[in-house]
Amino acid sequence: MKKALFLVLVFVMISGYNYAQDPHFSQFFASPLTLNPALTGKFDGTVRAAGNYRNQWPALNNVYTTFTASADLQIMKKHIPETDTWGIGILALKDQAGGDILTNTYLALSTSYHKSLDEDGFQQIGIGFQGTYGQKRLDQTKLYFEDMLTPFGFTGVTQEVFYTQNLNVNYLDINAGIMYSGSTTGDNNFYIGASMYHINRPKESFMGADWNIGTRTTIHAGGYFPVSDLITLHTSGIFQIQNQATETVIGAAAAAEIDPGSANPSNVYFGSWYRFGDALIPYIGLEFAGFRLGATYDINLSSLKTASQSRGGMELSLIYVLRPYEGGRGIPCPKF
Repeated sequence: MKKALFLVLVFVMISGYNYAQDPHFSQFFASPLTLNPALTGKFDGTVRAAGNYRNQWPALNNVYTTFTASADLQIMKKHIPETDTWGIGILALKDQAGGDILTNTYLALSTSYHKSLDEDGFQQIGIGFQGTYGQKRLDQTKLYFEDMLTPFGFTGVTQEVFYTQNLNVNYLDINAGIMYSGSTTGDNNFYIGASMYHINRPKESFMGADWNIGTRTTIHAGGYFPVSDLITLHTSGIFQIQNQATETVIGAAAAAEIDPGSANPSNVYFGSWYRFGDALIPYIGLEFAGFRLGATYDINLSSLKTASQSRGGMELSLIYVLRPYEGGRGIPCPKF
C-alpha cells in the first residue's frame, strides 16, 4: 500500500521537523550533559559518571525508551587557579521510538571552564561547548502494512517499495551553554544557566529535503539550602522551547541525612516535580558512598491520561561522584 507507506514517512519527517522534542528526562537534573554543556566538570569531586533510563508511556507498548551514559572529569588542576574549574566529558544517548522502528543515537564530547569571581571560589561563572555526532535510522523491516495481514497475523510479504534506500541520516551538531553558580556560606548553593542545542541546525531527513533540527533553548535554575542539622532542601526548575513545543518543570526534594558525622554522608530523598499541563512527578532517591540513585514515575494529568492510563513514564537515574580522600576544597556545586 503505497499510500500507507507515504503516510508513515510523512509522519516521521513532519514530527521530526515541526513538533518533535529532543529526548528529555523528568530527572533533568540527573542528566547534566544533555541539559547544559556548561555543567561539564561542574561537581564537587574529581570524576563523575551518570546513567539514565526512561520508558515513556509504557501503557502504549513502550512507544519511547531512552538510555544515556556519560562521564566527565576535572582536568589541569595544577595549571589553572585553584578556585577555577576546567572539565571535559563524553556522552552517549540512544532514543528508540515505535518499538525500535525509529532510533536516534548520539555521541558527544564536551568541555567547560568556570572562572572564580571571589577568592574562595564560591562564586563562579562558566561557559561550555559540546560537539555531537548524531544518527537517525528507520528500520523498514519492522514496519507492517495492510497487504501483509493474513489469518495468522502480519506474516505476509509486503508489495511496498521504499522510495529511497537512504534510511540512515548522519550529521554533526554543535551545542553551547553558560551558567552562574554561587554560595553565601559554603553550605548552600544556587545557580542559573542557559543552553542552546543544535546551534547549526543540521539537516535530518530521509528524503534529502532541507528539513533541519529545531534549535532547543533551555533556561534552568535551582539550589540547595540546609533547613536543619539533618535536612537539606533541594529545588530546581527548567523551561525549554524547541520548534512549537515548550516544557516547564519545577519541584523540590528534601534530603535527610541518615549517618550524621560521616565524612561522606548518606541521604534519603523525597520530593516531587510538576510538568505544567502534563504530569505530576514524585521522586525518591538514595545517596551513599558517592552514589545517588533516583527514581520517578510520571502521573499523567493531561488529556492523554485516558489512553496512557495516567502512566506518563518511569525513569531511573544513577550518578557516581569520586571524591578525593583528602585535599578536596569542597566548593558548593549544583546537585539538582
